[in-house]
Amino acid sequence: MLSRLKSFFDELTGSAPKSGFDPDDYRVAAAALLVHMANADGHVAPQEQRRLRKIISERFELEPAEARQLMRRAEESEREAIDLYQFTSVLKRTLDEPGRLAVVELLWDVAYADGHADELEENTVWRVAELLGVSTRDRMLLKRKAEREGAEPISGNPWEDEGSGI
Repeated sequence: MLSRLKSFFDELTGSAPKSGFDPDDYRVAAAALLVHMANADGHVAPQEQRRLRKIISERFELEPAEARQLMRRAEESEREAIDLYQFTSVLKRTLDEPGRLAVVELLWDVAYADGHADELEENTVWRVAELLGVSTRDRMLLKRKAEREGAEPISGNPWEDEGSGI
């Protein structure tokens, strides 16, 4: 409680420490791809929104305030992006093969958060996987895993005080 209050006053006075979410931070690139995936079919279902927030918080081991900041940075990057290459090039430079596979797995996770992946979502995963150098075989194995696991229920609502938007 006290840390939240201190953060609030730091933000008001402009003395809050700056976070390290630079444009070439792999976390921004991965989160921007996840935001893109959530928006791929033109509608962000509440399940996709919650899944995206949970992934951002848990996979990057961030406190809620940090996760919100990363999400804002990712949304901004995704809006400004011309194509997916600017994100995948950062990830390909930064991550090893298991890391790139994990990104594809997370994309499938978001795609199936509402219970199914439509063809636009599948196409997005295919394009990202190709750009990341993930094989068709691995991409399809990860898809089948996401299909089997389906939309895992989320206990509690990540960032429950958040309003609309991702």
